[in-house]
Amino acid sequence: MTSSRTPERVDAVIIGAGASGAAAAKVLTERGLRVVALEKGPWRTKESFGGDELANVNRYNLWPDPILNPRTSRRSAADEAEVDLFCPVPQMVGGGTVHWQGWLPRFTPSDFRLRSIAGELPGTTLADWPIGYDDLEPYYDRVEWAFGVSGQAGANTYEGPRTRGYPCPPMPQSRYAQKFHEGCEKLGWNSFPTPQAALSQPFNGRPATVVSAFAQQHGDPTGTRSSALNVFIPDALATGRYELRADSYVRELVLDERGRIKGAVYEDADGVVFEQKADVFLLACGAVETARLMLMSTSGRFPAGLANTNDLVGRNVTFHEYSASVATFDDPIYAWAGGGYVSASSFEFYENDASRGFVSGGHIAAAGVGIPLPINWGLPGKPTWGAEAKQIDRDYFSHSMAVAMVLHDMPQHDNRVDLDDTVVDAWGLPVARITLTPHENDLAQGRFLIDRCGDILEAAGGLDVTRVYADRVTGNCSHQHGTARMGDDPETSVTDRNCRAHEVDNLYVVDGSPFPTATGANPTLTIMANAWRVAEHIATGAGNRG
Repeated sequence: MTSSRTPERVDAVIIGAGASGAAAAKVLTERGLRVVALEKGPWRTKESFGGDELANVNRYNLWPDPILNPRTSRRSAADEAEVDLFCPVPQMVGGGTVHWQGWLPRFTPSDFRLRSIAGELPGTTLADWPIGYDDLEPYYDRVEWAFGVSGQAGANTYEGPRTRGYPCPPMPQSRYAQKFHEGCEKLGWNSFPTPQAALSQPFNGRPATVVSAFAQQHGDPTGTRSSALNVFIPDALATGRYELRADSYVRELVLDERGRIKGAVYEDADGVVFEQKADVFLLACGAVETARLMLMSTSGRFPAGLANTNDLVGRNVTFHEYSASVATFDDPIYAWAGGGYVSASSFEFYENDASRGFVSGGHIAAAGVGIPLPINWGLPGKPTWGAEAKQIDRDYFSHSMAVAMVLHDMPQHDNRVDLDDTVVDAWGLPVARITLTPHENDLAQGRFLIDRCGDILEAAGGLDVTRVYADRVTGNCSHQHGTARMGDDPETSVTDRNCRAHEVDNLYVVDGSPFPTATGANPTLTIMANAWRVAEHIATGAGNRG
């Protein structure tokens, strides 16, 4: 750290330029506010992306470097935490939307009131949301039409009411999708084209998305996938009121004498420290790093971390879990052709059904086996090296698929993100430590959903069906929620229904941190819709006056 500088004050500072931060930036700048975004990672363009499987999947090209940005996790507070990449999300402009497959289902109306529907679940902190589906529906619509989402309105029989249909028809069916729909139809289960952040046809001056197997965990060298990097960032920049500072690591948020945030202290790539002042501050770092920054921002007023008098910052964290049933087929599936765009889903076992013996359910979808690319492909329980592995590759690489589930893990008070007391990152700051014990409801729900995934494969003619049950939550979905949960009661929540911190009136959280529950669906559409909603609230003036 070589010096300290104070740039010109602006209306709003957004920390993070991923899905939520970019959505909020678009709204605020288009409503006339001057915004500075501070993004820890680099600002990479489509020319820097490509289909290098080793670099992207195995060598952290898009993922946090475990040497520079470690994280630790443990099963309980009694265990010693170990360094790992628990729930990694790309730290760069665009965030997780740079690498995603782009599944964008809406939450269902019941997701917002699961506590009322299911009742108390012992050992959990299950809670209703302070907002409902109707509050978010207009913003679901705005995000879908800004992104040009491809989907089919009404095909999901469990979907809530819609303002209008999708802007683009569904993506072309892959062989994955054909098999999935065939299996569901034989079982009498509803299935539908997965809504995706991809253009099935030209839209708003953008060409149709180039379909490629190099989707999940790869950046898009064509720039045709819809993402925060390709849509919201350009929209915000076009206003002339958005300054995006990449490679800017925010170390803490500092308070003024009234207990409001006066500045974000950050370090640039050259080690120069700045304090950016603003009227309002939005956290959009992802639920893990947002909690970490709040906990690092200590003061006389908040010795345990910013807005953390009730010791709830970082608690109730949820991550989903991704697992699957896998099968081989006599006829080819062609995993290498359009691997990411599998485009077939079911909510048949999504809603709560007390007769199953557990609470809630999850999104089921067609999927590739692991990463459906040659180097990282492999059948469960089979050799991954040597002559037998090579023969399995020849025989089954184009003859295999999976049906996978998104587990709705339950919030628990002791499942949390806090600061590790021994491990620091390359900047000398304490890293996030995740403490996570699965609830029996999580495990029971996971077993049930994996069995249904296997049923779909068998009904579609799959052979040698293997059910891969999850015995813990590993963070492999890269989905994060709950560390600054929203609620009307300041004693049991960190933020209010507009995602403003109860204790700091110019601090908002717009990523997945405010979610009281994880729900059973991919969260990014709801994260962006909620960020849009909160940004509109701020832009009216109601949100940035103390």
